[in-house]
Amino acid sequence: MKLAGKTAIVVGGGRDIGRAVSISLAREGAKVVVNFNNDEAAAQATVDDITKAGGDAILVKADATRFAEMEALVASAQSAFGPQIDILATVAGGMVARKTLAEMDEEFFDFVMRLNVHSAFFAMKATVPHMKEGASIINFSSQAGRDGGGPGATAYATGKGAVMTFTRGMAKELGPNGIRVNAVCPGMIATSFHDRFSKDEVREKVAGMTPLRRQGAAEEVGDVVSYLASDETSFLTGVCLDVNGGLLFS
Repeated sequence: MKLAGKTAIVVGGGRDIGRAVSISLAREGAKVVVNFNNDEAAAQATVDDITKAGGDAILVKADATRFAEMEALVASAQSAFGPQIDILATVAGGMVARKTLAEMDEEFFDFVMRLNVHSAFFAMKATVPHMKEGASIINFSSQAGRDGGGPGATAYATGKGAVMTFTRGMAKELGPNGIRVNAVCPGMIATSFHDRFSKDEVREKVAGMTPLRRQGAAEEVGDVVSYLASDETSFLTGVCLDVNGGLLFS
């Protein structure tokens, strides 16, 4: 229970990796605010699983691409668990679609940036004023942010690369206040993201190239987030931690 007594907000915490992050944080004792925007049923199931296991969690709908809604999310967390926010995980993001340069228009590119970069910015801007020394922020980048991503994933990869740079800059800015800012960079994780955007043969090929010879599990990413949120990593900040089974070394 290394996070006992702490309040955590998980932006995009209802399903897949976000669900695993929410459950892992709760298992370590945190009171978890599970945020969702679209899939209420999955998010409610996550909250139900936490509470059935004896944890403390609430469900809050908010669009991470809108700053006012992130402010409302923080207000809901404070109403339920008190004024101080100790942990923020910005899981929300996505590829939206695979598109080449010729296929992308300004509206598509802007939306992908807003979903992946602005969401982290808005969540942090709304939350940081309510954090104190010892707080921890974990942003979500991707292996794509390091290697440019697969075919048609350039916009997504660009956004995730920006998240890494934003994380490093914020680590420098917030470090004097005792607030740590790190990021995780998942590789091929068995989630609905890859069910939608990656062909089975591609996933099998990537797994075969990975030193551990498999895809990762969402729970393995969730546990990394709990680790970064804990005092066990009290001297880690500005780190963009790869979770990819050894496929890519940064």
